[in-house]
Amino acid sequence: MSEDTTQDSAGFATRARIDTSRPHSARFWNYFIGGKDNYEVDRELGDRIKEIFPGLVDVAVTSRHFLGRAVRHLAGEQGIRQFLDIGTGLPTADNTHEVAQRVAPDARIVYVDNDPIVLTHANALLTSTPEGRTAYLDADLHDPEAVLRAAAGTLDLSRPVGLMILNTLGHVADHQQAQGLVRTLMAGLAPGSHLVICDGTATSEGMIAASEAYNASGAVPYYVRSVEEITGLFDGLELVEPGVVRVPEWRPEEADDAGSGAPVDAYCGVGRKA
Repeated sequence: MSEDTTQDSAGFATRARIDTSRPHSARFWNYFIGGKDNYEVDRELGDRIKEIFPGLVDVAVTSRHFLGRAVRHLAGEQGIRQFLDIGTGLPTADNTHEVAQRVAPDARIVYVDNDPIVLTHANALLTSTPEGRTAYLDADLHDPEAVLRAAAGTLDLSRPVGLMILNTLGHVADHQQAQGLVRTLMAGLAPGSHLVICDGTATSEGMIAASEAYNASGAVPYYVRSVEEITGLFDGLELVEPGVVRVPEWRPEEADDAGSGAPVDAYCGVGRKA
């Protein structure tokens, strides 16, 4: 069997795993940030949730802006040259490798997701500068040891890494389990590594109602946490100023549009491993 035939067969098998009858988190989020990689079922749910809680659009947009600011901070001010991005989602403008390699062309980035939808778009994440490198792992956050072993094929884990887990830990229902996953991942990274997290929070009745509507849709559930729980994910790390704050408030830049101006129901932070 030729290599092309093998790749075609693998691609068909991947596409066969895609369920277009139910909303999907990556496609739903893609719709909210203005992307095109979504289906009618995702748009219908998105429009319904916009009616319940229009502020979720601000969560999506400002979270994407936060990714850029955090990566620029790590690559520029902290000299991080390696990034491990777990819960990649669908490619869009200013992915982690694009932001990092603008600052440091030799940066290496490993994307991790276990979703067939994301896998079918993975080639869009593998456009690296000649000096750097990008890779995609079909792996699961719930098996952090396997993630670290696979990432070591591209990253030097004896040197600092920027661990990005954005809008992903909400899919882990149990908070203690989420803490344990983060702790295991950070334990496998060198001193000087940084943890970057943002997630939706149960900080308004609208956000809670939107979460309940989303979870009732048949999509993989996403659980919003308290601000205290988000802060607890950084236990044992040195929080970078300004600490755990609403997403638009983390080192804001004039180029970022904070959205409607209403408080955003998502919190974020960056922590450093001593």
